[in-house]
Amino acid sequence: MGIGTNLKRLRSKTKYSNQEIADLLGVDRNTYASWESESTDVKSQYIPQLADIFKVRIQDLFDDEQKFQINNFENRDSATGQQGIIINITDSETAKLLSSQLEELIKNLKK
Repeated sequence: MGIGTNLKRLRSKTKYSNQEIADLLGVDRNTYASWESESTDVKSQYIPQLADIFKVRIQDLFDDEQKFQINNFENRDSATGQQGIIINITDSETAKLLSSQLEELIKNLKK
């Protein structure tokens, strides 16, 4: 997965259109679309702006693998009708960060 795939995934996640991202960067929509399709390379001057727009680290624009994936599930076999989420984490730093954030959230919810 290259930067174009990551840009497309981030844009989809944030609900921006190609045109909106292009406008924020001051480039033509076709230019931005060519970055997502990886038919042209992103000029280095736009990398920090893209990270700011998507609220990620620059490194995250280039990462080849997702560090975690969250899936909802519903246990239909259970009489209680339990629901929950499954979090698959493939990076130990991300696991530690997520764990500490969840612990903090649980503490705050108990207050």
